[in-house]
Amino acid sequence: MHVSRPDLVPDASLDRSEMEALQREIADGAVFEDDLEFDPAVLGDPLTASSSEGEPPIVAGVDQSFLTNDADDQDRALSAVVAVRGGEVIERVHAVTSLEIPYIPGLLSFREGAPIIDALEELSVDPDLLLFDGSGRIHFRQAGIATHMGVVLDAPSIGVAKSLLCGSPREDLEDLPEGTRVGIEANSRVGVEDGTLLGYAVQTRQYDSPDRYINPLYVSPGHRVGPETAADVALALSSSYKLPDPVRLADSYADEAKHGLEE
Repeated sequence: MHVSRPDLVPDASLDRSEMEALQREIADGAVFEDDLEFDPAVLGDPLTASSSEGEPPIVAGVDQSFLTNDADDQDRALSAVVAVRGGEVIERVHAVTSLEIPYIPGLLSFREGAPIIDALEELSVDPDLLLFDGSGRIHFRQAGIATHMGVVLDAPSIGVAKSLLCGSPREDLEDLPEGTRVGIEANSRVGVEDGTLLGYAVQTRQYDSPDRYINPLYVSPGHRVGPETAADVALALSSSYKLPDPVRLADSYADEAKHGLEE
């Protein structure tokens, strides 16, 4: 993969107001509706997949791990990418980059974007869809890490977050049945009209027990994907675990690569 918008590449040397201004520009350039070159139904329906022409789409999961160099106490981010086609892993790559700013809610892409781009540029395959462990449009300025990377690369992308950064659920989220989705709408903390649908809380898995429950994922479009399709994809690709398989595999590979570097 290659950068399509070098002017929007995360720059950790910017001050906070400049970063936030860049995020607003990114949100203005993002497409929060489907602009895909494949039918997303093939990801969850074997019959649709078997009747489609050509090979299944390539979906790449992206996740991060972190390392500290005891010699200089310099934190580094390891970005791991796992490309999957038809449920099979076809490529794994990673990149390591020094972190130049601390974690600041809402500015994650400026901290972790460089290794993500480096890793994605190492891929020999060209993914049809990117899934990020992080937010997309569910973000203060509608430009979470999935949106930022999607626009920079001009690639369809989805954000899959474990916690809700901002916005308001349209219904109660406690103990949702598996397969349920609840809309997340903009509130006063988001730079768009109140009530705008940002994404969904998606219950990909649930315990069959009254005493335990699994929290939903917060799924939102990054770029060139609509909110409904983003939720559909998260459900279709969560085969046995809470996280969609490409993201779960990237998380596992990030830990594996980290341990290899530390040995």
